[in-house]
Amino acid sequence: MRRKDEIPELLAPAGSWDALVAAVAAGADAVYLGGKRFSARMFAENFPSLEEAVDYAHARNVRVYVTVNTLVRDCEIDELEDYLVEICEIGADAILVQDTGVVRLARDIVPELELHASTQMTIHSADGVRWAARNGLKRVVLSRELSVDDIKNIKNVSDDLGVGLEVFVHGALCYSYSGQCLLSSSMGGRSGNRGMCAQPCRKPYTLLRGTSDEYGRLKDLRRRGGECYLLSTRDLCTYPSLDKIVSAGVDALKIEGRMKSAEYVAIVTRVYRDALDAIARGDWAQDDGEIQRLALAFNRGFTEGYILGADDIMGREMPDNRGVLVGKILNCSGGFAVVSPTGEILPEPGDGAVLRSGAEEIGFVVRERVDLQNGTFGLRVPDGARTGMYLYITRSARMRDDAERIIRRGRDRIPIDLRISFDNGVPVADVYLAGPSGRIELSVKGDFVMEAARTLPLSPSQIESQMRRTGGTQFVFREVVIDYPGGLYTTPAKLNQLRRDILRAAENALVHSYKRVCTRGRSPALDRTERKADRLRVSVYADTLDVIDGALEGGAERVYFEPTTYEHDLASALEKARDLCEGRAELVWKWPRITRDRFLYMAGDVLRDFRLNKIMVENLGALEAAERYECEIFGGQGLNIWNSLSVCMLSGARALTLSPELSASQISSIASLRDRPDLEVIAQGNIVIAVTEDRLISEGDVCAIRDRRHIFPVRRDAAGVTNILNSVETCLLDYLPQISLMGVDSVAIDARWRTKKYAREMAGIYSRAVGELSELPKLKSMVRRMAMGGITAGHFLRGVAEASD
Repeated sequence: MRRKDEIPELLAPAGSWDALVAAVAAGADAVYLGGKRFSARMFAENFPSLEEAVDYAHARNVRVYVTVNTLVRDCEIDELEDYLVEICEIGADAILVQDTGVVRLARDIVPELELHASTQMTIHSADGVRWAARNGLKRVVLSRELSVDDIKNIKNVSDDLGVGLEVFVHGALCYSYSGQCLLSSSMGGRSGNRGMCAQPCRKPYTLLRGTSDEYGRLKDLRRRGGECYLLSTRDLCTYPSLDKIVSAGVDALKIEGRMKSAEYVAIVTRVYRDALDAIARGDWAQDDGEIQRLALAFNRGFTEGYILGADDIMGREMPDNRGVLVGKILNCSGGFAVVSPTGEILPEPGDGAVLRSGAEEIGFVVRERVDLQNGTFGLRVPDGARTGMYLYITRSARMRDDAERIIRRGRDRIPIDLRISFDNGVPVADVYLAGPSGRIELSVKGDFVMEAARTLPLSPSQIESQMRRTGGTQFVFREVVIDYPGGLYTTPAKLNQLRRDILRAAENALVHSYKRVCTRGRSPALDRTERKADRLRVSVYADTLDVIDGALEGGAERVYFEPTTYEHDLASALEKARDLCEGRAELVWKWPRITRDRFLYMAGDVLRDFRLNKIMVENLGALEAAERYECEIFGGQGLNIWNSLSVCMLSGARALTLSPELSASQISSIASLRDRPDLEVIAQGNIVIAVTEDRLISEGDVCAIRDRRHIFPVRRDAAGVTNILNSVETCLLDYLPQISLMGVDSVAIDARWRTKKYAREMAGIYSRAVGELSELPKLKSMVRRMAMGGITAGHFLRGVAEASD
């Protein structure tokens, strides 16, 4: 038996009004939902009237977290301010945020509003939680890639900091670390960081392997296997081991699915509610029937995920709903099949079914009831069905009925204690119920006078019986005391109206108890000025000593070194890099995009023993650690710097790299800040567009993935994390004059996974270009000759697509 406070909150998705009703009815402790703007699921139905949705949940004692988890442009900040005030005033319990600039704005504008770090913030270390605590966040949704042991270690820190931990337990898994994926953005302009992910990870790809040429470009590529859904993950389902996650001490369990139906939300939420209640009682055991219900609701094949150490994360065979296998056709003729069942499920009228053989699928609806005879059953099937095909149920009529029952039954009702007394015949109801911050007390006075009975007076039990008829509401009277003088009478209709008035007043009081008075704070000051860089500096990203040597020969003024060695040779590599750069260029140790606690501890040891205190970081945990080690900080692409407020939030950095998703006008707005760190844009190279724990390739492999039109290089970094690069190189050489006029301080060339020759020649081109603008056409032709996959200006000209595009 566990105490109630030892059972984590169950948090369900509400992407539509019907899904909200389903989540509440199925027993969610809290829901998360979005409005029409600033939400990471812009294609969900969402809620035009947030207040109505929030009030509905609060009237049933369900907490509401509003998603404000997209990256924000400077031109949207005024609108966002008004939106945050609205969210605060309607009583939302918290907002989920990704953008560090939104953290800064919310702290200043609505300090009363609780902030939760979205998984899009890519917090995956104890230091990430330390950053969140230091900046006023009360909960962190951890990256899905963490294990239970990782979470336990982080929990040891988060408890002392007063920060809650939230983890996903069911639903779709992103291929990339959330917040670090530009796949959709690079392939079609629809940014996942703006809530518009087109899910290119669910498309087919072919894995290629080859070698590289003198510039590090791919060559001699050959297929490694056929086309398949290389980047498609299975769906997370932690139900079989839910008790292990509960034992880790997390504060909330999250179900993914704001794009899913109300039926899905009802079934999945109910399964996890029942499991948590059983764990609380101490009598929980895995039920295969519940797993079957979850699979019938929707599944791409289930995995227990990184959180439970599963090795079957990927579902490369198919990217959509697999349904549940129910049988194999033994014989088929004339539109009628004899099927051998594979389990206890049989098709029922109204079920959606599909027949599969390899990649071939034939869908149909079951129209007739089937009967099991001699171990087989007969079934009418569509044209094209044949012997040997497998039969799956992809949409269950029974599950639809089950979901409807869950919604009709509703959640456990809220108990009310009631005491009715009489003031000169007028009934006065004293009402007591539990609210979010303690007991709520109110008084309701009837609008009628009970008269002296002429014949049969009402008894206390009759009055109580009339009060207890609360069916169809979210309330139930627990204790009813009738302080009754006797001898009075009124009609049942008037007692019914009194009951309705009591329940309406209780609902209003409960909803009001969640409201808050928001004193709008002062907007952060964003002083701007016209500024122009004296001269653009040229930086180069390098991962080997040879590439550093080439960059220096080409005239690079700064080197970001991310060594390919992880531990035992690291100090030696850094020492050699320092010797190479001394007197020639500024050396910055670039940490990997993903820095687990183990790396950060090791990095601290290296820094203590080594004279190098300039660090490039790409996540908030690394930023926190580097600050603790008193390093000079350079912020990388992974920090997602999208607006002026983000720059202000990270103003302690020496320099910040702006997001490659920004347009020229957006960069110009940020660069006009008066007091800020130096700003840099990545002007050349194949941008990293996905960062994943999937070991798609082996260490040292020269590989790529190919879709129908493009080839995307794939590399592994020193931490073993897989990086997918854009199919074409970003090239902003033409726009260097414009970039300089904006006041940007430096441009960077990403020469990681390339060669000394590439680094030398590309650094030489950009070093000449920043001083001799007249040579740009000639220099650009040189870039074309060594670029991998061609060149593009990326989002520099137009930015990413918007929902209205």
